Amino acid sequence: MDKKNVTRILAATFAGACCLALNGCQEQGPAEQAGERIDDAAERTGEAIEDAGEGIREGADGGGY
Repeated sequence: MDKKNVTRILAATFAGACCLALNGCQEQGPAEQAGERIDDAAERTGEAIEDAGEGIREGADGGGY
């Protein structure tokens, strides 16, 4: 094989890989959707815990101890 053919093969392979990668990212399956919901729930839970901790700190600061 000469250099020109190798370059063509590599370019075609790269283009095909890019097409597959882009196509795979377009639609979420049920597992991806479930994972996203779990991530969202975990984030909301963490925010609620932070809010509760701030409330506890504020109560402790104003408690007169």
